[in-house]
Amino acid sequence: FATTLKGVQQQRTVGDTFSQQTSGQTIVNNMTLDLLVASGGVLSHAPRMHQTAMMLIDAFEPEGVTMLAKDSIFMMPHLGVLSSVHPKAAEQVFDRDCLVYLGTCVCAAGQPKPGKLCFKYELTGDRTASGEIVGGQMTLLPLDQEETGTITLTPARGIDLGEGPGKKVQKAVRGGTVGLILDGRGRPLSLPEDRASCQSTVQGWLDALDVYAEESQTVGA
Repeated sequence: FATTLKGVQQQRTVGDTFSQQTSGQTIVNNMTLDLLVASGGVLSHAPRMHQTAMMLIDAFEPEGVTMLAKDSIFMMPHLGVLSSVHPKAAEQVFDRDCLVYLGTCVCAAGQPKPGKLCFKYELTGDRTASGEIVGGQMTLLPLDQEETGTITLTPARGIDLGEGPGKKVQKAVRGGTVGLILDGRGRPLSLPEDRASCQSTVQGWLDALDVYAEESQTVGA
């Protein structure tokens, strides 16, 4: 992730004395980030698209409504070089052959209480669905690659989905090889301290996103 440079001298005023921050912090606002692209060996070559999506969400902890995609064959570094010579060709290859859209994730920021309402949702468009997500829950809704829709989100008190805590959000969403992911685990992510509870919780998330459908693998087995 993009961060400020470490060890770089920064100019400060007297007012900065009381609000100094260390270097090396992220300069990315996870709430306003609308596209997260997976690139690199592990992410690009994961056996299942669902695994790539899960790694992206757990590693970068996006907030609000974010589209997920992956670099199909680790092509982006090479397109960067090509763009310096043939920018139009690089753009066309990037749009048509490089990105594989995984879908859209809706991630609640805040600390919802486990089992209590996190947010309500209503999906319209090529697919329709409605329901509630409780704290600690993940749900995967079908939304294919060529399908789009509009999702209306009503967060519980203290939960932010892009417009501020407790404020309703309406966003356009795009499908993909995975679908529409609804994440009510809150931010930052946390796990139970008890080992058995932790394994059960993580297994529930993996099952919800169909991460190991073919392998039927159990966490801790």
